[in-house]
Amino acid sequence: MSQVQWVTVSSEEAGQRLDNFLLKHLRKAPKALIYRIVRKGEVRVNKGRAQPSTRLGEGDVVRLPPVKLPDAQEVIAPPRLQIDKMVDLILYEDDDLILLNKPSGIAVHGGSGVSWGLIELVRAMRPQAKRIELVHRLDRDTSGVIMLAKKTSVLRALHEQVREGKMAKTYWALVAGTWPKNKTKVDLPLLKNTLSSGERMVVVSQEGKASLSHFKCLMQCDDAALMEVRIITGRTHQIRVHAQSVGCPIVGDEKYGDVVINEAYRHKGLRRLALHAFSLGFTHPITEQAMLVQAPLFKDFSATLRAQGWGGVV
Repeated sequence: MSQVQWVTVSSEEAGQRLDNFLLKHLRKAPKALIYRIVRKGEVRVNKGRAQPSTRLGEGDVVRLPPVKLPDAQEVIAPPRLQIDKMVDLILYEDDDLILLNKPSGIAVHGGSGVSWGLIELVRAMRPQAKRIELVHRLDRDTSGVIMLAKKTSVLRALHEQVREGKMAKTYWALVAGTWPKNKTKVDLPLLKNTLSSGERMVVVSQEGKASLSHFKCLMQCDDAALMEVRIITGRTHQIRVHAQSVGCPIVGDEKYGDVVINEAYRHKGLRRLALHAFSLGFTHPITEQAMLVQAPLFKDFSATLRAQGWGGVV
């Protein structure tokens, strides 16, 4: 885009965060560029500066500055084979929603050296749905249930459930070591840091954002425990850092984990982060029906649990 554009927020877009609005209107732009132009004040809402988290109202006027997009961000169609694999991972779908069982190793969107991600795959799989957007995100290495909305009004209603704490997310995590008895809650603030290398790290810090996770030990053996985790807040790397803070990092976590344990489980066949979004509970924004969608474990994760003698929980 070589010229300034002024875009009026429609009724369908009302309630969206500014960063999500920009990601939709500047589809080829990497997220880092989006946040940079907002931080520099090049994006304006009703002629005033705004934050990425600013909620837009119907009729607001957003200034989109000229942006030069790198050639690497040209649209690359996802491989047909990968699109076909997504069809087999659908957990629930109707005219408004689609929920899938995301494999570990797939980013939720393209960018940062990734040509395509989950959302590009779903858009290619359902080209007739013109407004598909992510309702929430999962780390690239986390597997499990993830939801996308097919309409902006549905997306807005689901984001309201997220803000009001009405969306229930449950994870399964295989953690290293012995989980402390009676430790059922981790309530520690988390702060995002970016290292000089550009790597993003999250640390426990009083300067960070309030973060709350509930842990329940399902199974325990000599060197690992299977935990059920419910998150009340949804901070970056929250479960991974909270588990590490207890002295029980998640198996396979190359950023916050235990190198020796990770190597031992690689030899057992688990070559991924042992964190899986097991279930998602919410109210369907159109039918108002209470929904609970569960995602079965992938073969490598379930095989590891069976090898531990925990086949009864899989």
